[in-house]
Amino acid sequence: MKAIATPKAPGAIGPYSQAIQVGNLVFTSGQIPIDPATGAFAEGGIKEQTRQSLTNVKAILEEVGLTMGNVVKTTVFMADMNDFADMNSVYAEFFTPPYPARSAVAVKTLPKGALVEIEVVAEVV
Repeated sequence: MKAIATPKAPGAIGPYSQAIQVGNLVFTSGQIPIDPATGAFAEGGIKEQTRQSLTNVKAILEEVGLTMGNVVKTTVFMADMNDFADMNSVYAEFFTPPYPARSAVAVKTLPKGALVEIEVVAEVV
């Protein structure tokens, strides 16, 4: 097991790693829309927050030489399922066929009041 960390994504705010590699799989922790350069949320609504969350995921994967094309599974947590269409339109900018498997769920609250949090599993090939 190997911890993965990059300054190009927000640092962990608790006792966890940005990601862990086990064998040929990389598991990222959920990424909320914090801009690592400012420490603040991306300004705007669900689209901007989704873009920042996925940008953070992308930076973590790049730390170990992976791309979004290596992602095999995503989980998207949203504060409001009514934001699904807007989240999905931005999500589609980050992935190409064959798309990863995905779960999307609405939760009562997310850390720091985020509108979205995204985690992925990626394959090292």
